[in-house]
Amino acid sequence: MPYTSTNPYTNDVLARFPDATDSEVDQVLDVAHGAFLEWRETPMAERCAILKRASDLMTARRRELAELSTLEIGRILPESLYEVDLTASILDYYAHDAERILQPERVTSVAGDAIVVYQPTGIIYAIEPFNGPFYQAIRPAAPQLALGNVVIVKQASILPQCAQALEDLLHEAGVPEGVFTNVYATHAQSERIIADERVRGVTLTGSEAAGMIVAAQAGAALKKSVLELGGSDAMLVLEDADLDLAVTCAVSARMAQSGQICVASKRIIVVGSRYAEFLGAYQAALAGLRGGDPLDESTTLGPLSSQGAADKVTSQIRLAVEHGARAVEVGEKVPSRGAFVQPTILLDVTADNPVFRQEIFGPVPMVFRVEDEEAAVALANDTPFGLAGSVYSRDAAHAADVARRIDTGMVWINSPAGTVADLPFGGVKRSGYGYELGEAGIKEFANRKLIVTAAPASPPTPAE
Repeated sequence: MPYTSTNPYTNDVLARFPDATDSEVDQVLDVAHGAFLEWRETPMAERCAILKRASDLMTARRRELAELSTLEIGRILPESLYEVDLTASILDYYAHDAERILQPERVTSVAGDAIVVYQPTGIIYAIEPFNGPFYQAIRPAAPQLALGNVVIVKQASILPQCAQALEDLLHEAGVPEGVFTNVYATHAQSERIIADERVRGVTLTGSEAAGMIVAAQAGAALKKSVLELGGSDAMLVLEDADLDLAVTCAVSARMAQSGQICVASKRIIVVGSRYAEFLGAYQAALAGLRGGDPLDESTTLGPLSSQGAADKVTSQIRLAVEHGARAVEVGEKVPSRGAFVQPTILLDVTADNPVFRQEIFGPVPMVFRVEDEEAAVALANDTPFGLAGSVYSRDAAHAADVARRIDTGMVWINSPAGTVADLPFGGVKRSGYGYELGEAGIKEFANRKLIVTAAPASPPTPAE
């Protein structure tokens, strides 16, 4: 399927881009490798200055870029503006902090004077999803460009205009040709790229199915991979939680971007006596959601990214109900035109329901009542995923203790799970492995080279 930009609010096709040819992919690899040989020798201060200019350009053009992403994926404009700001902050973070992070580290050893230096390795191939056209690509790209690697990016096929706009912006900021390249590759061509010996790492954000394929391809080629896959994140509301805060966060944590966020609170677990009060307040808070034109400032719920995505979520709701769940629709009636899904709370979802262990990528929270904190933790861990989660309690120290018992990569206390430039982002179990952002992200594809100056040999002991 060629790369096609379709407005999910109107279903109008905005633009089409042909798939890359095999010869074009070969040229991308050749140019990227040649660029790497020069980019790795470019002083870090110069590389970081380019990232800073890119950050400034993102900020200067935030409205233009946000409107473009809203047109391609249907997200409401305030959320698109937030994404542009987040992307600019990531570029800015590595522009200022990469040199500090990558300082050589001294190692105490009996062998002698030992240090670890961080050096670039080559081409990094990034396969990115639709739900963050700029953020998702820059999340791996900014740290790797600062390190001295070069990046080839395959964006989701539904956002080709955003993909090209990002490459154009980076080139305008001073990124040389081949250092960051957008490629409209097919799946077969992705496999060829991963197999190329000049490619030294692969990072993917996407589905479990895609992750298994890419991990197998990378493993066969002896390439390191980083995977950020699905999530079914739990939000635990403990008995002493600030209920107003929990309800407010539960709305944004599930309904932002119409539920199409990897770290969205997809399972809300409420302890004991607070369940009825929470559920009533949550339904009331969701009643104000208004679907419509995502560029209209009065709209609070946009369409999903495509009609196919909407159809999948609708089928999951139907499947849940067929197996005994209750579906409670909330908010104003969504428009009949466009890829909308009516916000729906799923209740009474039991462990034998097929959706119990599925990720629902849409405005559909599952809400559970449990007897106590032990049961809440057990339910939170009863999932094949382990990306993120959150815990709500007036006792932050106790909430942190509960967080340590949740088998997931990230947990936020009294806040929806999120992402910022200086914190590592990654999951466990079927949510993937490896990290992006923070200090961990820049070192994932670095050569951690050990250099040892051996200690002088001890003189022989004189014979008596």
